[in-house]
Amino acid sequence: MNKKPTKSTFFLFTLLLLFAVYSCKQSIQNTGESTVRVQILSNPEMLNPLRFSDGQSDFILRFMFQQLTDVDYASSETIPLLADSLPKIEKTPDGFMKYTYRLRPQARWDNGSPVTARDIEFSLKALKNPKVNNPQIKQAYEHCSDFIYDTKDSLKFTIVFNIPDIFSESNSGGFPVIPEYFYDPKGLLRAFSLKQINQAADEKDKEGIKIAADPRLGEFADDFNSEKRMREKQYISGSGPYSFEEWTTGQRIVLKKKKNWWGDQLRGTNIFFDNNVSQIVYKIINDMSGSIVALKAHDIDLMFSIKPKDFAELEKNEKFKASYNTYTPPTLRYDCLSLNCKREKLADTLTRKAIAHLLDVGQMIQTVMYGYARQTIGPISPSKSKTYASDITPYDYNIEKAKSLLARAGWKDSDGDGILDKTINGKKIKLELEYSYNSGNDTRKQVGLLLQEEARKVGIAISLVQQEWSVFLENRKKHNFDIMYGAWSASYVSDDLKQIYRSDQSINGGSNYSGFGNATSDALIDSIRVEMNEEKRNAMYKKLQHIIHDDAGNIFLWSPTERMAISSKFENIQTSIIRPGFYEAAFKLK
Repeated sequence: MNKKPTKSTFFLFTLLLLFAVYSCKQSIQNTGESTVRVQILSNPEMLNPLRFSDGQSDFILRFMFQQLTDVDYASSETIPLLADSLPKIEKTPDGFMKYTYRLRPQARWDNGSPVTARDIEFSLKALKNPKVNNPQIKQAYEHCSDFIYDTKDSLKFTIVFNIPDIFSESNSGGFPVIPEYFYDPKGLLRAFSLKQINQAADEKDKEGIKIAADPRLGEFADDFNSEKRMREKQYISGSGPYSFEEWTTGQRIVLKKKKNWWGDQLRGTNIFFDNNVSQIVYKIINDMSGSIVALKAHDIDLMFSIKPKDFAELEKNEKFKASYNTYTPPTLRYDCLSLNCKREKLADTLTRKAIAHLLDVGQMIQTVMYGYARQTIGPISPSKSKTYASDITPYDYNIEKAKSLLARAGWKDSDGDGILDKTINGKKIKLELEYSYNSGNDTRKQVGLLLQEEARKVGIAISLVQQEWSVFLENRKKHNFDIMYGAWSASYVSDDLKQIYRSDQSINGGSNYSGFGNATSDALIDSIRVEMNEEKRNAMYKKLQHIIHDDAGNIFLWSPTERMAISSKFENIQTSIIRPGFYEAAFKLK
């Protein structure tokens, strides 16, 4: 016969239940598990570590993939990551540079297999495969010529560069490493050595032409270039501390900390092994005002590159500062307007200089950037006093000078409609231009509106074209614009200006979007890369900055300070000059 439960039984049960709930809650809290929610302005281009070209992708990929070496957020010094130490460096009698590494024996892929030298060579072969669509990364590895296995140690290997230059050491350890078993399950690239892949990229090499025609290179590239390798969870995997869990377009991207990640046993080695948050959620809010609303509502924990006006107001808001801390670390970034020199309206240097004189950069730093920036004259950070050409005078705001330059360039208002025109190749062309910027970025919009107003005063009609991030990137890649607002991060070491300023990078999807360059500037860029004498190299950097300034294909604006807000519920926050200025995985709940 069943007995009815008594009141005392219910009371005891309730106490036990409450105790269990409390104990469970305490247990969860004690694990230190947490989620950090980071606002980003748009969807990243892709999550393929050897093909992306945008900052949004870079911010996310750094938690899923690793390099042999990386840059320490505190010291800005190069430190070993997948490698157990910095490389042993040897210069051969024939002038080649050899960089010998040994992998950390603890390093593992997601299937539990060790990261080996074969994965390193595979990553370089994938990167350099001429069929893989990644011109912006390939250019840095042009002289990476060979890979040598250690016959006695599967973790040890040597990467060879056939021309000694100032970037080869950082490049030898600075590429994302991907697992061969996962990205090449058929073993298609095993048939080729790195030397042969290099040959395949040489259109003048007869043997290389044969190699390039091998269908296995194309088959691998078709898969590696595919959409699934860019964003589908089951086709993305690396050795990093976080796995890719979700990408809901226009809403969020979620990374989850791996259980029993191999690097946890190296906690304390450096910041990249001190990953504390259990989940990172990138909330995509394509509107600065909406992002501020979300920040104040505590719907996001971290927001960076906050609109200067909003940031200035937040720093004065005591209620906000009770829940968030604000940070303004310096950056190596520079903002500029790229003028497409390949467009016939902008092919003349005088026209481009005239546009440069329409911008009152000093005033814009106060009214648009609210003082959170420093004017710059070129692609090298003003903080690098040895290489920055401080003797260059920025283009001043001067409407009359702009009018004079336009007249000298042959522009006049022949029909009295208020817009300048001239005959080019037998056809009357009006000086009507489009200013392109990515949607949601109010700072870039403000600059465009100011330029539009000043241009109107001299007879130039500028229309603003707002584009969703992916569209903006695609048009940028195809050089499909007149004037484009761009931003780049300069290097924390010596600046390699080849990717953005060598003339051969203005074709085939390269990153020289303005089309700047000629034989003289190309030769100077090449000389800088191989000049080992620092004093001579610095002089070359300054000379190149003068050439870039005089060309006016890029109108340099400023180097901004970062503007970020981070929830005060977190500690262990290390801000840095290294982009994006923080390492959110290391945050801890207080």
